[in-house]
Amino acid sequence: MTSANLAKDRDDVRDPADPPKRSNDPRFHGASRAASSKPRTARNDATARRRVRQKSATARSCHAAGRAAPALRVAPILQLVAKMAREPYAPIADYALIGDCHGSALVSKRGAIDWACLRRFDRGATFCRLLDAQKGGTFALTPRDETGVTRRYLPDTNVLETTFTTKTGRARVVDCFAMRPHGRTDPHRQLLRVVEGVEGRADFDVLIQPRFDYASLRPWLRQSPEGVCSAVGGADAVVIQSDVDLRLSREDASFVGRLAVVPGERRRFSVVVQQPWDVKLERLSSATLDRRLDATIAWWREWVDSGSYDPTYRDAVVRSALVLKLLTCALTGAVIAAPTTSLPEQIGSDRNWDYRFSWVRDSAHTLAALFAVGHPEVATGFKMFIERATAGSADDLQVVYGAFGERRLTEEELPHLDGYRGSRPARAGNDAARQRQLDVYGELLNVAHLWRRAGSEITDDGWRFLRSLVEAACAQWKERDRGLWEVRGAPRHFVESKVMCWVALDRGVAAAEERGLACEVERWRDERERIRAAIEREGVDPERGCFVQSFGSREVDAGLLLLPMVGFVDADDPRMRKTVEVIERELSDGLLVRRYRPGASDDGFRSGEGAFLMASFWLVDVLSMQGRVDEAESRFQKLLALANDVGLLSEEYDIERRELLGNFPQAFSHMALINTAEQLRRARAGVGHKSATSERGNVRADRPLTRDTAQHERRR
Repeated sequence: MTSANLAKDRDDVRDPADPPKRSNDPRFHGASRAASSKPRTARNDATARRRVRQKSATARSCHAAGRAAPALRVAPILQLVAKMAREPYAPIADYALIGDCHGSALVSKRGAIDWACLRRFDRGATFCRLLDAQKGGTFALTPRDETGVTRRYLPDTNVLETTFTTKTGRARVVDCFAMRPHGRTDPHRQLLRVVEGVEGRADFDVLIQPRFDYASLRPWLRQSPEGVCSAVGGADAVVIQSDVDLRLSREDASFVGRLAVVPGERRRFSVVVQQPWDVKLERLSSATLDRRLDATIAWWREWVDSGSYDPTYRDAVVRSALVLKLLTCALTGAVIAAPTTSLPEQIGSDRNWDYRFSWVRDSAHTLAALFAVGHPEVATGFKMFIERATAGSADDLQVVYGAFGERRLTEEELPHLDGYRGSRPARAGNDAARQRQLDVYGELLNVAHLWRRAGSEITDDGWRFLRSLVEAACAQWKERDRGLWEVRGAPRHFVESKVMCWVALDRGVAAAEERGLACEVERWRDERERIRAAIEREGVDPERGCFVQSFGSREVDAGLLLLPMVGFVDADDPRMRKTVEVIERELSDGLLVRRYRPGASDDGFRSGEGAFLMASFWLVDVLSMQGRVDEAESRFQKLLALANDVGLLSEEYDIERRELLGNFPQAFSHMALINTAEQLRRARAGVGHKSATSERGNVRADRPLTRDTAQHERRR
């Protein structure tokens, strides 16, 4: 909607009797201050509620009489709805992540929340415009006559600040999920949006379109006499409140409004998740909302302060650590791969997957990254999660679980959604849960090695579980699997999978020898050598002298870059140097690395994909391990430049279109960034830069990794 649509109504946006609500901290550098120049009182809040009731009553009486309410014209708002539906999809890089370690949302540069799973990461989305611009639903705060936009996260937080410049003024929008002590078990489950004037007068149109269960139903909308709104449908409900006059548009099943702010003046929005059978239309005071914003800023900064970061790339590393923490399920300790589903690996293709689950592999790499920056407590949470999910037995191990340990992640298509930029189908669930991927045994034993280095005790039950993982690797390493890349073509003897089975045995032997644990250690040593012999016999191209993707193949893949990183082979081994040379020639454009050549490797799809950011960081790691430190550093800095304006990375990058692709933000990419920064730090210092990643942890002596560590984290 343009300014001309509602120009004659602008004076009605703000009641002249409303006192300006001024902030003593206009740039939000620290915790936000009180929103008013004088203390908020019960009388002030009662006055505000009375005004909202009067405005709502006026709107209802005008509606009953067939007249438009004086403070808001619905027709122009519906024009905004139609305009948004016609607009092209925003680039993936235009989004920023907010969340509370339970649910999450993506906020665009336009001021729109186009994706939100509010209660749980893996529940049906409440706002889903990201996957269907026509009917997906959004929560948009759209500045009128905008001339510029900048944004950032408040330092060391997951609180987003977007500053809009318009023809008449400047204002910022602060977005976050409210955090609190003990939020693990008793979260607010609240999305906060605060608009504050900075200069002149800035006008915004407001559109709130809840669309539950991936926009499969329009909710039942209601509004109380006090102006508190609710949306209910299926198993979902939210309560929406604001100190902006919102009007219910039944034609579009939306809440609409408009606002204007002058310097220091604030307007607040709150979306609280509730149970549909127990909706409470209670209004929270402005002071309460401001205190929750304060507490959220403080919560994230306290978490960051508990870690340790090398100053060279601190900003990028801290941002990545904050992403990984946000993607850790507070209740269970599971680490999800990404907060989105179905963002394509190539625009218009069918390579669109649901990543809102916890992969054992992704989680293991993520924990190594968090160890490197001084957050080992997250590892204990995941350790307990995986023991519960598997019931303590390797026989029941899957490669991926739901955030609460769910085993059935049945993949289904969502045909009613258009898909991001027409990339169909959109999907919910992931059939990778039914695949055999042999590398998971080595990934878990590698994490156990980190736990042991951090001072974690190995209980009898814990050792039984780890021993069963080693035995499973012994029994299954000769079999075919779907591999690291989860191909949907025929299973193969992937070299990286065999290497990770070797890792399982190697780490199991080390644990048994170090702690004197009961096992058939001699048999494990013998089997470890048999795996190595098979890889060196069948996993090396005899003509080129490089490792290959799978037994009998001449193709390489980026998973081979892990071989020196897990300690299977030295980075300077001639076969590894040759492997790097072939990968640089066949899979890389000089900076970015593809996972493999899709046309030459049967992965079950005909479409292509972008370059894989995690693999690109892996190449930097190996170059550094080979002594090519200056080249590695240069590559790393160029990779950092591919992040969006607030430091977020997706799974892949389209080399031709020069844009981020795939689910966003991606834990794998941010994990790899942290590990590479640590690798370069070690290389510059000349200490331990050729060691396996499981030896790189920055474990703090004052915080030994025990169950007490996890209990401390749970009390946060």
